[in-house]
Formats: sequence, structure tokens, C-alpha cells
Amino acid sequence: MVNLGAIHSIETFGSVDGPGVRFVIFLQGCSMRCKFCHNVDTWKTQTPTTSAHELLKKALRYRSYWGKSGGITVSGGEPLLQIDFLIELFTLAKESGIHTTLDTSGQPFTYDEPYFSKIEALMKVTDLVLLDIKSIDSKAHQDLTGHGNENILSFAWYLDSIHKPVWIRHVLVPGYSEVEGRLVRLADFVDSLANVERVEVLPYHTLGVYKWKELGMPYPFEGVKEPSQEMIEEANQILRTSENR
Repeated sequence: MVNLGAIHSIETFGSVDGPGVRFVIFLQGCSMRCKFCHNVDTWKTQTPTTSAHELLKKALRYRSYWGKSGGITVSGGEPLLQIDFLIELFTLAKESGIHTTLDTSGQPFTYDEPYFSKIEALMKVTDLVLLDIKSIDSKAHQDLTGHGNENILSFAWYLDSIHKPVWIRHVLVPGYSEVEGRLVRLADFVDSLANVERVEVLPYHTLGVYKWKELGMPYPFEGVKEPSQEMIEEANQILRTSENR
């Protein structure tokens, strides 16, 4: 059976979604409703049209630019919503000796079957996971995204249990990230994991607001300012982003 994927877009020379130069594939569809989302146009599910073989063939055209550390990153939307397609794509990539990175919010994660067996199969062909933790506080996470974070933190613990290399990412939002010591709590959580190689602070920005307006959707964070340089530096210090772990 050929699994088809719903592709939103492709970035052929990505430099911020994993190590080295990356061929970044953005999949369509996401169940999270992040108030600060800059890719709101990826939320809606679409009919899958692209095969893993076809997509890998396109990626291989750029392999000479990847060097020793680059490869393929799949982002979204939420790629775990298309897990069957993702398993096939990453399996083909590993057969070709390509480094594979998954950029995910982890929200679909569950230990329930048959999904968990698919997660196990996916992790066997995934070299690195970029895990976005929107908030360490579940109520704040619910407010920000429409979902709690319990299963996302469970996913982080699962990745730790199988020793899967992880980069933790956190969008720094004034009025959310720093409230009630949430950055300190996030740092403590990260420190409890032995598999985290890097922590990245992603400052909130308004570059995607125009997409909300084009789709006729009110922007929930209207008036929320981007974090100051001082706030960014403090967050980097608390989360120890400059350290090799």
C-alpha cells in the first residue's frame, strides 16, 4: 500500500530546523490552535496527493548541499497526524543514508494502540526530534493551543526512555512564558531528561499575522508585543540554551 502525504510547502535550503542544511517538508494539517501560530494556513487538512518516493526523489536533487550534517526535516502543521506517510518517507530516507529530523509539538502522542506501535516504528527511522513545548503549565498550554500538555510531556519522557536525541524548542511569549516561574519550571523539566542535546528559545513574532487576515480570521494576540532583548537574554540564561548537554 502506498501512503500519500498532504504537503503544504517545501524549503530546499533550510538552516534552522535541525543540523546543517536541510530539505524541510511542511505537512498540511494540525489539531493545535496556537494563538501565536505563524503558519495558520497549515491547520486545515487536505487530500493527500504526494507519495514518499516522489518526495524523496525531489529531496535527493539537493543532497550535494547537505554535507555531513544536513538531511531531511519534516515539520508542519503537525507531521505526526500523517504518521503512516512519515514512516514510509523516513524509512526510504534511512535506506539512502539520509539524516532524518522530526519537528513536532507531540500533541497526537498516545500509548494507545495502534498509534503507539506506529510511534515506535517511526522512532526507529528518526535520528533527531525537535520537540516544541508551548508551555510547561497545562492550563496555560490549554489557553495557548486549545489542548493540555500532559501527553506532550509524556512524549518527552518516552523519547528520553529510548534515548532519542531531542532539541527542545520554546516560543517565548510575553505574558505567558515568564508567568509564575514557568521558564524555571521548564528548565527543571528539561534537566530531568538525559536525551536533550539543545534548547532553543524562539522569540514570539508577528510575521504571520497577515495569514490570519487573508483567511478572514481574527488574530488572538492582537496587541501582544514581541519580547524585548532583555527578556530573550534572561530566557536563554534560565534555559541554558548555550550549553552542550
